[in-house]
Order: sequence, then C-alpha cells, then structure tokens
Amino acid sequence: MDLPRACYLPDGDDGYVATALTIGPWDPGLQHAGPPAALLARAVERTGGIPDGQAVRLAYDVLGPVPVGPVRVTARVLRPGRRIELVEAALEAGGRTAMRLTAWRMRTRDSAATATPPQPFAVGPEEARSAAFDVFSEEVAYHRALEWRAAAGSLTTTGPAAAWTRPLCELVEGEPMTPLEHLLVMTDAASGISTEIDWSQATFANVDLVVALFRQPAGDWLGMDAVTTLGPGGAGQCAADLHDRRGRIGRSVASLFVEPREEPTPRRTGLDGARPRS
Repeated sequence: MDLPRACYLPDGDDGYVATALTIGPWDPGLQHAGPPAALLARAVERTGGIPDGQAVRLAYDVLGPVPVGPVRVTARVLRPGRRIELVEAALEAGGRTAMRLTAWRMRTRDSAATATPPQPFAVGPEEARSAAFDVFSEEVAYHRALEWRAAAGSLTTTGPAAAWTRPLCELVEGEPMTPLEHLLVMTDAASGISTEIDWSQATFANVDLVVALFRQPAGDWLGMDAVTTLGPGGAGQCAADLHDRRGRIGRSVASLFVEPREEPTPRRTGLDGARPRS
C-alpha cells in the first residue's frame, strides 16, 4: 500500500496541505484533530522565546471541523518572559479559525535530585499486542500515521484501554516527527480507544483537549492509558495518563459532545478481527 510520507505538505511560509493521513473517523472530508494539534504544537515550539524551554500545558479549543486540504498556522507570544511564557497558535481553514492553542512554556534546569521517581507502565511496547485502531471508512486515514499496540483492553471494543504508538510518517514533509508532535498526534485518539459507546450508533467528538506535562516525552514509543466517562446530559469526558518508556510524563483530558447518529452506520470489523460492541 502506498502511503503519503507525511501528514502535511509545506505550502509557503505558514501554509500546509493536509494529506490522507489526517482523515478522521466521522467524515472522510474532515481531519482527525490529532495531526492539526501537533501542527499547532510545532508552531508554539518554534515561536517561543525561551531557548530549550519545555511545554507544560497545552490547551486546545476545537472551534470547528478542519477540512482535509489547505490550512494556515500562525503563532505569537502572548506573555513573554525569560523563565515562563505563554504562546498562542491558531489554525485557519476555509477562511475561519478552526483550532486554537495556548501553551505555557517554562525554562528547563537540572532538578533531578528532587524529581519524583519514574512510574513505568506495567506493559511495555514489546509486550503489547499488535493491534489496529481501525474505525475509519477510508483505507488510508489517520490510523495509518502511527503503529498501534494494545497494552490493555482493546482498540476496537468499548471500555478503558491502553495503547503504545510510534510514528510511521513525518508530520511535515522533510522533517522527522518530534516526540512532542507524536504525543499530540496520538493523544487526541484517547477517547477513540476507550470509547464507552458504539461508533456505529453515536458520535463523540471532543471540543477541547488539555495536555499537562511535568516531563517532556522522549523516544519513538509513546503510550496512553485512557478512560472515558459519559454523563447523563449528552456530555462525556476522556482522561488519559501519558507515558514514554521511562514512565508517566503527564495527563490529558478532553470534553466530548455525544450525539446519536440519525442513521446508524454499518458495523465495521477492525483489522485485528474484533467487532465494536455496544
């Protein structure tokens, strides 16, 4: 199977064209929020004024669907500082702002003497099961951007789940995907692997995503241990612990807008042979 080399192709100074690797699960014409979240994080890291600073909180607002096609990313420093800064980035598509990110970045220093000991995940990527996060209508879509391994639960059935991933492509053509970019490509899928409702019966798109980190991700393999909780009024929340090989690096939380499908879609069988269950 021929796959695009990257999620995005450069198009001018601040423009990009999304490839099929950004296609999301709800509509083949719309992007999964993971790749644009990573594109915004890339802009924040390049715009920040603290050399070798680290992002400690990335707060995304999803203002509308992001079409698969041309996008434009801009960024600026809202609150400059030598030790702490606040950076904002925005993604425009179709003449409107579709996603926005505000990120706190901090100066780094050696504090290993007082650091909390690492908390490794119980199942490493080598012990995890090869799996497919395959709930997409298109053969080439977001799920092909990463290699997926299930560490707990299943990526195609309901309930809490944990997964390891590593990049199978670049974020922007010609650039290796950084661990922070990889983390954002992956983390928006936490509600997908831990869904509590059948994909064929309802949609549960997130309107935001907050990633809080006490240590920067490192290495090729990153993981998430996710739980989704559904409320009684049509809202849900997904929370996940985020890991690299050394241990936990932070947490994410997302607010979900849950809505029944007007016409339930046919059930699709995942590549690992499991069927979603309600």
